[in-house]
Amino acid sequence: MEEFLVRAATSEDLKTLLKFEQGVILAERPFDTTLAEDPITYYDLDELIHSEDAQVIVVTYDTKIVASGYALKKRARPYLDHEFYSYLGFMYTHPDYRGKGLNALVIKELKIWSTEKGLNEIRLTVYDGNMPAIKAYEKIGFRKHIIEMRLA
Repeated sequence: MEEFLVRAATSEDLKTLLKFEQGVILAERPFDTTLAEDPITYYDLDELIHSEDAQVIVVTYDTKIVASGYALKKRARPYLDHEFYSYLGFMYTHPDYRGKGLNALVIKELKIWSTEKGLNEIRLTVYDGNMPAIKAYEKIGFRKHIIEMRLA
């Protein structure tokens, strides 16, 4: 049985995490024609790593980082029954380690962090056409909630 360890990300992990970010962008590009041409970035990972309102998680195997994700405390819309919620993002698993439940492991740890911060509402976004991701999130308990539409 492979042994995977989960830990908080550090600034020393940035080189790998920046590569993971490009992997996320590459995976999402087919679902979003509005993305600008490369090079683009989605996140300020160093800021997220050092923020009191965020938790960046990595999964390691031996000394290699093989998966990542983050939770970010966000203010909810004023008409909702909660003031803040935990937004999950940056879910990435290295291709050699997919299918081993690492995304679920990341979400489990981010859920613990969220609960410790008093954030009981947990949300994420996923492209409507990204069926593998949707199925993976549904498998661990997420349900579709709202669909954002655009006029093209």
